[in-house]
Amino acid sequence: MTEVIQPFLAAFALALLFCGLLIPLLKKRRAGQEILSYVTEHKNKRGTPTMGGLAFLPAAAISSVLFAEHDYLLWVALSVGMGYLLVGFLDDFIKIRTRQNLGLKAVQKIVFQISIALIVSAFCYKIGLTHLYIPFWKKTVDLGAWSIPYHLFLFLAAVNCVNLTDGLDSLAGGVSLSYFFIFGLMTPSLGTLCFALSGAISAFLAFNSPKASVFMGDTGSLSLGGFVAIIAVLSERTLLLPVVGLPFVISGLSVILQVSYFKLSGGKRIFLMAPFHHHLQKKGFSESKISYCYFLISLIGGLVCLAWG
Repeated sequence: MTEVIQPFLAAFALALLFCGLLIPLLKKRRAGQEILSYVTEHKNKRGTPTMGGLAFLPAAAISSVLFAEHDYLLWVALSVGMGYLLVGFLDDFIKIRTRQNLGLKAVQKIVFQISIALIVSAFCYKIGLTHLYIPFWKKTVDLGAWSIPYHLFLFLAAVNCVNLTDGLDSLAGGVSLSYFFIFGLMTPSLGTLCFALSGAISAFLAFNSPKASVFMGDTGSLSLGGFVAIIAVLSERTLLLPVVGLPFVISGLSVILQVSYFKLSGGKRIFLMAPFHHHLQKKGFSESKISYCYFLISLIGGLVCLAWG
């Protein structure tokens, strides 16, 4: 039990401290979020400090290093998560500097994402992390060299789906909290990191719950996506990712379906707005209710995996 409590509480305390120090600094530097013009429900959020990922993610990293056995897989996971944090920070910094909701160009962002994903996918192949665990059947398949494109796809999907889910107060944070806690219970070798992430996110949600006093920004969401993917890859339980992280899948698929149908139908839409959480918001559901339901979906999926996966 101490393996759960210690990293969780240490990360929680550090994240509270770091958030308390960072938010006034962000306000002083006018590091506020620019809101997309077509998201009319969010006009009152313009100027809310962003880049909150700079507070809670280092807190999780410090806690995991303090309490984990210094297995090299921990350093691999931290390197990946912090690598995506740097990409997100650069994106947020450009947005703040230009006072627009346009940071890195799409091509630039995808090149950075692919570079990190390709390096870690090749590394995993080199050290033999090429097995695919099939949940509920409890079988394992060796993908061999095919693990490289598979893991590459997984990283790109996870990072961008988590990024898309970060559209409402506490939404991406709540789902990520559930995801990391469940994976911590399933993968003891990475448990300390998972519980540290859960603790840090719990503290951040105190500042990010509606109405948020700080956003995680791409600094936080891209890094969380990187951690979501690398923990699944290193534990060789990648097929559990879309079960525990079902809300992330919903966000990504709803955008793909919306864009595809819009182009094929000559301008018609499936949803009032994509990702799907914005559709629910247009239907009149509150941010708190949507975030809570997404958290429950992830938690229930995780409990199913724990019981039968």
